[in-house]
Amino acid sequence: MADHATDYVRGEMDIQEQNATYDLFMAMTKWGSLSLVALLALLVLWFCTPAGFLSGFVAALVVTVIGVLVLREKPQAAH
Repeated sequence: MADHATDYVRGEMDIQEQNATYDLFMAMTKWGSLSLVALLALLVLWFCTPAGFLSGFVAALVVTVIGVLVLREKPQAAH
C-alpha cells in the first residue's frame, strides 16, 4: 500500500487539458451571458413596452456591440 503514495509527485503533472477546459468553460460562460442579455433586452422591449420590435432590436444590437468590445480577449502584457 505504501508504494502507491510515491507515484504522485507534486508539480510534475501536465495540466494543459485542465487549462484548456477551464478556458473553454469561461469563454462559453462569458459569451453565453452576453447573448442572453441581448436576447432578454430584445424580448423585454418588444413585448413588455410600447417601444416595439425595432427599438428592442436596436437596444440588443447596442448591448451586443458594447459587450463584444468589453469582453474580447486583451493582448497579454510582455513581462
